[in-house]
Amino acid sequence: MGLFVYVDNSNVWIEGCRLSAVAKGMAPNLFAAMNDDIVDMSWSYDFGRLYELACPPGELIGRSALFGSRPPPNDSLWQRARDEGFEVITYERNASNREKKIDVDIAVTMTEDSFLYMKSERDTVVLVAGDADYVPAVEKLQHRGFKVQCLFWGQASRELRELCDDFINLDSHLDYLAR
Repeated sequence: MGLFVYVDNSNVWIEGCRLSAVAKGMAPNLFAAMNDDIVDMSWSYDFGRLYELACPPGELIGRSALFGSRPPPNDSLWQRARDEGFEVITYERNASNREKKIDVDIAVTMTEDSFLYMKSERDTVVLVAGDADYVPAVEKLQHRGFKVQCLFWGQASRELRELCDDFINLDSHLDYLAR
């Protein structure tokens, strides 16, 4: 059995910033933080700690990948991911400075990997993201017999949380994950 881990960096970071804003009293609740776009821009996460939660000691790790927009040259998160054996996949932002291609690439890569690398129904896909955009890919992976585990903040899509075989809520790990 192996774990195949796929992390949507921006999704983890921005939703962590929202949750941190609520924890620090910058927003009265998560609903307000989301609707009013209130975020704690001082919050960032430690990839090594996220790795520990997504890839518990003793687990065989198959392919693992971190997806996101091209980082600044001094961003240590991406190097830490490489040091942990993650493939780092980045894209340029579009002309409006918006992130594009990430969700689709994660979904396609998980599906492709299920054919290329996953050998047993005991292999597990670990998705560290919370968008409903991933629902079709998760359904297809489950249809092929693979277990899908999702690690994300509590504000993950309800449909995704309920669809995955296991959902691990990262909310209680907010301080642990903070850098």
